Amino acid sequence: MSLDQDISGRPARALWYVGRRKVELRAASLPTIGPGEALVETLWSSLSRGTERLVFEGRVPASEHERMRAPMQEGDFPFPVKYGYSVVGRVAEGPREWLGLNVFALHPHQDRFVAPVSALIPIPDDIPPRRAALAANMETALNALWDSGAGPGDRIAVIGGGVVGLLLTFLAAQLPGAEVTLFDVLDRRREAEAFGAAYISPSHIPASCENSDVVFHTSATAQGLHTALHLAGQEANIVEMSWYGDAEVSAPFGQAFHSKRLRLISSQVGHVAAGHRARWSHSRRLAKAIDLLRDARLDILLPDEVAFDDVPEQITQILSPQAVGLTSLVRY
Repeated sequence: MSLDQDISGRPARALWYVGRRKVELRAASLPTIGPGEALVETLWSSLSRGTERLVFEGRVPASEHERMRAPMQEGDFPFPVKYGYSVVGRVAEGPREWLGLNVFALHPHQDRFVAPVSALIPIPDDIPPRRAALAANMETALNALWDSGAGPGDRIAVIGGGVVGLLLTFLAAQLPGAEVTLFDVLDRRREAEAFGAAYISPSHIPASCENSDVVFHTSATAQGLHTALHLAGQEANIVEMSWYGDAEVSAPFGQAFHSKRLRLISSQVGHVAAGHRARWSHSRRLAKAIDLLRDARLDILLPDEVAFDDVPEQITQILSPQAVGLTSLVRY
């Protein structure tokens, strides 16, 4: 079978990061569908403004090239690499019981692909496929909530109102009696209040917020980490979710860090949180993340979309550090 022709005779295409701040749509070969495999026609995928920005800029550290590999990735870091991990599509060919199902897959940005059905998670009928593109981010937020030990009644601060920070806000605000506040330099009042949380600018922090039980940091900035350390109360947990790539970040580990006996916890979705790992597989966690997307309020996180054909032209703007939007969905 030729590189640019699949089993139906129509070319398949994928997004490749081919150099620093350069992407291309390239032909993708599709193998013959084998037993237990399916052909998926992509409907939506999600561009990560955090992780994929680092890939786009060639800032994945050499020490992380293997650990950073995404499922079904092709190529190697830094370039060229076919990367991405949040795709929603419809099964066009494969086992009879899968035909026509909407599914989620941890797959790079590609308009059609063949995958084992074991790598596909069916999307319930009451979850719109567009919203299901948040599944990977929801899985990250769920894992971090497990890592944090947050519980009912806790005072919880979330630093950084990107999509992961807002999904954390959404989940934490559902803990009974929890007092959840989102801090971001951009006004995220609309999103935070939609989820039952408060919004406060980090430049005007009231004393009532300075004794938090749990603090999540997602902003990937030194200023945000300073704010997280400042807000944490005595013996509080600070969950660091930012991934800085090859950047070095300063943090005030003098001052009250030791006297307050603060605990700094790294949370990363590649491993199930330690407290759940003995019972939860990656697939069970992902299925639960999708189940948590039933709430229509989450559509507020999906204001922007771009056509697949237009991604090479618009990706510089989408992944710019100055970009102020939330998730950018790719429409196929």
